[in-house]
Amino acid sequence: MLDKEELLRLYNLDLEELLNISKMYVKDEVEFCSLINARNGKCSQNCKYCAQSSHYNTEIDSFPLVEIDEVRKSAQDALKNKASRFAIVTSGKTPDESDFDKMLEMIEEINKIDGLKSCASIGILNEEQAKRLSKAGLKRFHHNINTSRTYYPEVCTTHSFEERINTCKLIKKYGMELCCGVILGMGETVEQRIEMAMILAEIEPESIPINILMPIPHTPFESYIDKIDEENILRTLAVIKIANPKSVLRFCGGRMRLSKENQEKALTTCVDGLMVGNYLTTVGAKPDEDIVMVKNLGKKIK
Repeated sequence: MLDKEELLRLYNLDLEELLNISKMYVKDEVEFCSLINARNGKCSQNCKYCAQSSHYNTEIDSFPLVEIDEVRKSAQDALKNKASRFAIVTSGKTPDESDFDKMLEMIEEINKIDGLKSCASIGILNEEQAKRLSKAGLKRFHHNINTSRTYYPEVCTTHSFEERINTCKLIKKYGMELCCGVILGMGETVEQRIEMAMILAEIEPESIPINILMPIPHTPFESYIDKIDEENILRTLAVIKIANPKSVLRFCGGRMRLSKENQEKALTTCVDGLMVGNYLTTVGAKPDEDIVMVKNLGKKIK
């Protein structure tokens, strides 16, 4: 694994030189995934970026766990939009035990759809929950580190960074694939972005979602629109890819903060996955626009 000094040296190279290095690790195909916001709002955690936290008056609509029929329909729509993976995503620190059996049923329903693999993003897990998800046939679990270990207390204080790391370890222990990424632009330093790349290299996720902060009104980070620019987003993407050459680096929430030109540049030099459609509380590109963009770049959709 590359050390911090070497990754920092790479980060500060001429941008085109850096992107030419990361380009060596990018595949000719782009993996599409999609999600359903299966339970929204009223989260007990105080993550400073999040519209769903009950600590902030963001005025979003809250709703309980959706019905299985809605998940099935959304999953089928995702498949039509070229997604090969589909995730159920719920708010809250941990899965609600009263809903957990229903979540397992959702996973089983997704697995019945030919051409689609099940994913879930349902919070911090204990060992029994990880075991049951594996038994239900969950293919991939999503759980971000969000930022570096040293910066995490500036982002959230109601749970620890190590709780997140432990959930990632449980996923690996029970044979599921891991999707684990970050949110850029929350006030972290360049060195802390390097730390993120190194932590991810230790965890070895199959997929690394990259989110770029979309400041939400009435959250503590509502004014953080200028904490990272497009060039530094590209630099961070490239370094994370170099540090994690076997992982699929995936554009997720906040991608629309990049110009179309820079989105395309990233897809040819350091990114080989896309979350298509809308995200949890922010709007994404239309799926047919992403399909056209990828094909125009001469890449295949996995």
